[in-house]
Amino acid sequence: MKVFILLRWFFKQERKSYLIGIGMLFFVAILQLVPPKIIGIVADEIGGRTLTAKELFGWLLLLILTGLTMYGLRYYWRIYIFGSSVKLAKQLRTQLYDHFTKMSSIFYQKKRIGDLMAHATNDIQAVQQTAGAGILTLVDSIATGGFVILAMATTISWKLTLISLLPMPIIAFLTSLYGKKLHKRFRVAQEAFSSLNDKTQESISGIKVLKAFGQEEENIASFRDQSEDVVRKNIAVAKIDSLYDPTISVVVGLSFFLSIGFGAKYVVEGSLTIGELIAFNTYLGMLIWPMLAFGWFFNIVERGHASYNRILSLLNERADVKDQPEAVELVPSGDIKYRVDRFSYPNTDRYALDTIHFSIKRGQTLGIVGKTGAGKTSILKLLIREFENFEGEIKIGNIPIQNMKLDFYRRAFGYVPQDHFLFSTTIKENIAFANPNASMEEIEEAAKIASVHEDILSFPNGYMTVVGERGVSLSGGQKQRISIARALLLNPEILILDDALSSVDAKTEEAILTALKENRKGKTTIITSHRLSAIQHADLIIVIENGKLVEKGTHEQLMTKEGWYRDMYHQQQLEMEVKRGGSSSNGK
Repeated sequence: MKVFILLRWFFKQERKSYLIGIGMLFFVAILQLVPPKIIGIVADEIGGRTLTAKELFGWLLLLILTGLTMYGLRYYWRIYIFGSSVKLAKQLRTQLYDHFTKMSSIFYQKKRIGDLMAHATNDIQAVQQTAGAGILTLVDSIATGGFVILAMATTISWKLTLISLLPMPIIAFLTSLYGKKLHKRFRVAQEAFSSLNDKTQESISGIKVLKAFGQEEENIASFRDQSEDVVRKNIAVAKIDSLYDPTISVVVGLSFFLSIGFGAKYVVEGSLTIGELIAFNTYLGMLIWPMLAFGWFFNIVERGHASYNRILSLLNERADVKDQPEAVELVPSGDIKYRVDRFSYPNTDRYALDTIHFSIKRGQTLGIVGKTGAGKTSILKLLIREFENFEGEIKIGNIPIQNMKLDFYRRAFGYVPQDHFLFSTTIKENIAFANPNASMEEIEEAAKIASVHEDILSFPNGYMTVVGERGVSLSGGQKQRISIARALLLNPEILILDDALSSVDAKTEEAILTALKENRKGKTTIITSHRLSAIQHADLIIVIENGKLVEKGTHEQLMTKEGWYRDMYHQQQLEMEVKRGGSSSNGK
């Protein structure tokens, strides 16, 4: 029953619909008392040979009217009660989705995608059942059971009613016991399903890797083991679930045994008529559904309680990056002053960044280079506020970045990450993702700057070509350039290319960089790269090694120093010469 307390906010919100639906349920419960009573009266009149055709027609007409009224009421209470439960599912699903979009990166590092999907599907469905079928079974079992018992006691025999209901406390005790066990087992079963869901999602997303390494059989075996684990845990739930109906059937059978035994005695004594005994046992038969509904109610409620606790646990997790109380609605622009003394990722003691200080003026280009794992992407993550647990200060336009609301702050950025994510839709919609109202001319212009326009035109349907999930039908270079076009379409104040040119050839890289320089005058651009050719035109280049800034300056300034940058530049130039030489000899 605790789940109803937790959901009281929703019942208060939809109280009108629930009150109308419950009112109709109560009226149906009262109307259900009419047929057994008529049957008892008609049986006694037949036994006394006093029933006339006119009376019989009247009773039949009353039965028909009662049936039609119940039909209409049952139709509408379903709309009000089950319709409201669908609204609850919609609200919870929206809350979860909204919550997911607000959570920071660390949340998704801790959570599995399959588990999050299970929360938004199976768990919400269980809570919806509680607000729909749960309310029905609770109200119907109380209303029908209460009115039937009242009719039995007041219109036939209170003694026989009391005797027949003696076994009923057994149901209350056992269903409570079953409910506690069901709650625990259902939660475990849902967690197992979440793991299976995650395994499925991960396997499908990584199918290319599985095939490349020949791990299909091992993956299938692992999936089979997890699937069997889900079955075992759901069977454990079913074992408790299956106890409800037999328990109720035995208890109701005992009630019938007592009713017929003592009822026959009262008929012989003359304190009860045959018709009244028939009506009494008909009423008793009507108690089977409330008893079954009562058991079903505990089943539904415990499932819903376990699932709602899982949903609440997820919703109660707070985002690591959130708006400060004094934050203003401001889209940042201006010079960037980056002063980070220390930064380490959550749950690690090692510093990812250590004394990173630099400044760039608005409209300049910053190049960030260094070995893999040096800390280049970490610098960007702090700038776009994926993390905020650092020592130091970052300012844009002389305003600390924490003083601006996130929704407004991130409007200043166009970000092309290392992992290029494309949606399963057309190329046009992928490019226009952040600006759905962009014209076709604007989309094509962004694609031209990103040097992908000609590639797109070569596809069968051009810009209307549908790419597979995550852009699976495109090459790495095409995905990178479409991602760049998507960022450029926003014409952002600050464009960040995080190793976003790694999959394009030197000629295409040069074309993109030239187009960026021409089209982004007065706008800031930040580029991280392993290839120094991508950043040698930058106004400022910083070299990162083990999270520390070891060199800083323009290309010309860095080439005068004996350091990592000059060594790497000469090495990459030599590699290019070797490639060109190899190409020439192959051409001969």
